[in-house]
Amino acid sequence: MSYLAEARNSWSALSPSILPVSFSSQRQWDDIICKRDRARLLALSAKESGYWLHAFPSANLGTILIDDDSVDTYGNHGLSCSRSAGRFSRHSTINDIIRRSLATVHVPAVIEPIGLARSDGKRPDGMTLIPWRLGRSLLWDATCVDTLAASHIQATSSMVGAAATDVEQAKRRKNENLDISFIFVPFGEETLGPWGPEARALFKELSKRVIESSSDPRAGTYLGQRISLAIQRGNAASILGTVPRCGGFEDVLDFI
Repeated sequence: MSYLAEARNSWSALSPSILPVSFSSQRQWDDIICKRDRARLLALSAKESGYWLHAFPSANLGTILIDDDSVDTYGNHGLSCSRSAGRFSRHSTINDIIRRSLATVHVPAVIEPIGLARSDGKRPDGMTLIPWRLGRSLLWDATCVDTLAASHIQATSSMVGAAATDVEQAKRRKNENLDISFIFVPFGEETLGPWGPEARALFKELSKRVIESSSDPRAGTYLGQRISLAIQRGNAASILGTVPRCGGFEDVLDFI
């Protein structure tokens, strides 16, 4: 009986609120624990998840070196925390990358345009000042969601990019009042790399125009790398922000 109590305590530490339907099924016990790993592997299988791995040190890419919840050994909490250190910098960087890419193809754009508001009163992230397609300006709204967040793990452990797809659909519902007069594109990404289908479609179209404008066949690749690097840098800042600051060695060793 002592071993049974110990086993229950160990399981509660791993998954305090979830139990398998069939206690005799080893697979059901494993699935509960392995969903996070499955979501991670599925997310990393997306092509765009690895763009940042192929980025060389480059001044143009900016790759030259110069809460109350508990944080586990994986450090995932910082990726989903609303107060994480890298959340706002990542969001603003991705929007700036899109804006500057539009400027490259001679389509000026502004961030958070004044006079436009979606159903919840907030403004979209950006708008082109001249028509993008079909005589209408482009509106975009970018969001990066955590692949491993508790609210997404059920979906992301079954399908790559599920969280990014869900957030794009939510963004489209919130901006449906603007979709009549503008070409609205929700740009959904996940912390582990995958993009939503609408983000990939905009990236494909923007990459094509950037390549045509610059006459550089690598321009589209560089654009994908910039976005991917922005996500990874935001992740790094978010995770490092959960690590408590410590003093020098004098706080650890007493030599006197």
